[in-house]
Amino acid sequence: MFPVTRMRRYRLNENIRDIFKETVIRTEKLIMPVFVDETEKDKREIDSMPGIYRYSLDSYEDYIKYLEEIGVKNVILFGIPAHKDSTGSSSYDRNGIIQRAIRIAKDNTRLNVIADLCLCEYTDTGHCGIIKDNYIDNDATLYIYQKEALSYADAGVDIIAPSGMMDGQVKAIREILDKNDYKNTIIMAYSAKFASNLYGPFRDAADSTPQFGDRKSYQMDYHNGNEAIREVDLDVKEGADIVMVKPGLFYLDIINRVKSIYKMPVATYSVSGEYSMIKNAIKSGLLNADARDEALTSLFRAGSDLVITYFAEEYIKDH
Repeated sequence: MFPVTRMRRYRLNENIRDIFKETVIRTEKLIMPVFVDETEKDKREIDSMPGIYRYSLDSYEDYIKYLEEIGVKNVILFGIPAHKDSTGSSSYDRNGIIQRAIRIAKDNTRLNVIADLCLCEYTDTGHCGIIKDNYIDNDATLYIYQKEALSYADAGVDIIAPSGMMDGQVKAIREILDKNDYKNTIIMAYSAKFASNLYGPFRDAADSTPQFGDRKSYQMDYHNGNEAIREVDLDVKEGADIVMVKPGLFYLDIINRVKSIYKMPVATYSVSGEYSMIKNAIKSGLLNADARDEALTSLFRAGSDLVITYFAEEYIKDH
């Protein structure tokens, strides 16, 4: 007996395949990470991330104008300050590296500007919070996060993205924003951020390697899926506008569960290790160049509405 439905009809040629394509990558859903370095005089390629650079403020201005020209709609900013200390004071300096970068972007482009909010780039310990007795003091850290969030809002940021995985961080930030009449500033919470092995290249890029210990007391254990849902649930209740899963490719099940349960905007951060593995495999000939698009498609197919990816510039330029 021959099959009644021949599935291969759907795949006859490229034009036919396009008709039945279920998941399409929309360029306005991609977010390009940008590293702005207060100590740089121009731009410098990051050794562990081919094609990704740290930018001085001057070169950054040229770069974001170029991104807008090629069709990029969204950037997320990470700062490398000249000064680090135990309280991460550069993170909330009105004239800090990210605050200036926000103003430059808003004055010169129509990009949606997202600012990562954390302390790991700003503390001399490399940790995401204030250390007391060799442990992160959660509530002392929230106070600094509030000051940082307010400085970002004052600079004109569109979206604030708290990434430190402190308990109550979304509530604290929402309260300080609302109190200062920034009720329309969006919070994109790093809700389920796992203590992953895939962050190494980012730590090179942002000078944020912990000087002692690790981040497992605040980032999530990658063995735990139900705990991730509880973390997301807390952020939703505290007022997050967008929830995030980080990393991406190893956590497609978490992305799908979050989207299925909450029916709200879900972002995914496809992290530096994912980028470097794919990029280097393509460069060496181990993978076809289409592996990039396959990886990005998998994130949207799993349920992502937005994807932070170091491939954003390259993908948008190619399409």
